[in-house]
Amino acid sequence: MNKNRSPYHLDGVPELKTALPLGLQHILAMFVSNITPIIIVASVLGISPEQKTLLIQASMFVAGLNTLIQAYTLGPIGAKLPIVVGTSFAFVPVAISIGTRYGFEGVLGAALIGGIFEGLLGLIIKRVRKYFPPIVTGVVVLSIGLSLLPVGIKSFAGGVGAPDFGSIENLLIGTVVLITVVFFKQFTKGILSTGSIFIGTIVGFIVALMFGKVNLQPLIQADYLTIPKPLMFGFAFHFDAILAMILMFIVSAVETVGDMSGVTMGGAGRETTDKELSGGILADGLGSALAAVFSVLPTTSFSQNTGIIAMTGIMSRFVVATGAMFLVVGAFIPKIGALFTIIPASVIGGSLVMVFAMISISGINLITKEPLKGRNSVILAVSLGLGYGLGNVPEALTVFPESIKLIFGGSGIVVSGTIAVFLNIILPPENEIVEEKVTEEAKLAKKVA
Repeated sequence: MNKNRSPYHLDGVPELKTALPLGLQHILAMFVSNITPIIIVASVLGISPEQKTLLIQASMFVAGLNTLIQAYTLGPIGAKLPIVVGTSFAFVPVAISIGTRYGFEGVLGAALIGGIFEGLLGLIIKRVRKYFPPIVTGVVVLSIGLSLLPVGIKSFAGGVGAPDFGSIENLLIGTVVLITVVFFKQFTKGILSTGSIFIGTIVGFIVALMFGKVNLQPLIQADYLTIPKPLMFGFAFHFDAILAMILMFIVSAVETVGDMSGVTMGGAGRETTDKELSGGILADGLGSALAAVFSVLPTTSFSQNTGIIAMTGIMSRFVVATGAMFLVVGAFIPKIGALFTIIPASVIGGSLVMVFAMISISGINLITKEPLKGRNSVILAVSLGLGYGLGNVPEALTVFPESIKLIFGGSGIVVSGTIAVFLNIILPPENEIVEEKVTEEAKLAKKVA
């Protein structure tokens, strides 16, 4: 019996010469985003440089391990889908808020309980699945894509805080990468087409070298071997911190539902099954609890990698697992991690602009599975209007407490998702409206007769 070698099939196991570049382009898309949250929080909370280095290695280890669990499962834990997992930016503001008041131990204690809470949510997700039809999950996926576009553009221009942000050199590098990705995606076949993002990154890196944009010092100074250590910090449990973290985990679960829908819709043209949904949320929560044990921030599915799947159609779990192994190995060999960190933001941003837009297209495909009129158009208009609007104008919530602004004034995904779920529950289905109209007309005709 011939082994399935197709990278487009969920259980396909392509040859390593194919899987390696395809897996690498997943890691290239998420690597900086995976380690940046812990760098930000550690810096704000005054964690020493030595401990910060260990936390970066732990972030890589946990992300790789949780990605493998999502792809190949551990009992009921895992979606058995090509979902790339990494440290979530969504938890940075609440982690800083908790850490400033209770220390990093308070952050980890709240994250541990919050992760277990989301895991339990995964066990009952089947019962609430009816509240997430295509129009709702589509709104969430579309909101994710739209909210990430500014992130892609900022990377394209050189990265937030870069002294040469928006420079001609950065814009030129990003443009070269984007053109390369589009060319290889549309005008070539086989590995050249499916690995277009990887090729674009290599080309962009070479151009960045020519412009003197690559700093090799982190690669030279990195150690050859370290071992990720669990329980580097203790746990502290405070009710208000736990409550704030649980609210963020609910948000994380909603985003994960959207990402899983984006993966199956973009790569296989179908919705997620109950089993995939339950296993995915379970892995999202318990994986975050594991992250807390290794003293790093909660993990979740990465939307940029969902966009890669939507763009390339590569659904092979083996491909994602190959990429995850780079993270795990890199956690023990810092020079591997350093190799990824020296890639300039404009190089990564050149492909992220297209990748993030593809997430939005996956959301549109979900939304338009049913005619976009009447009830569905109202759900889309109100949820996207308020959610995306508040996400771009967070100062509109100035009069509200910090906790409310923290939850609803960020990317707008929470507002969009919450409103979409609420309207889906209270607005009667179109057929009920038609039946009521027919009944009223029948009564009126009877009176006239």
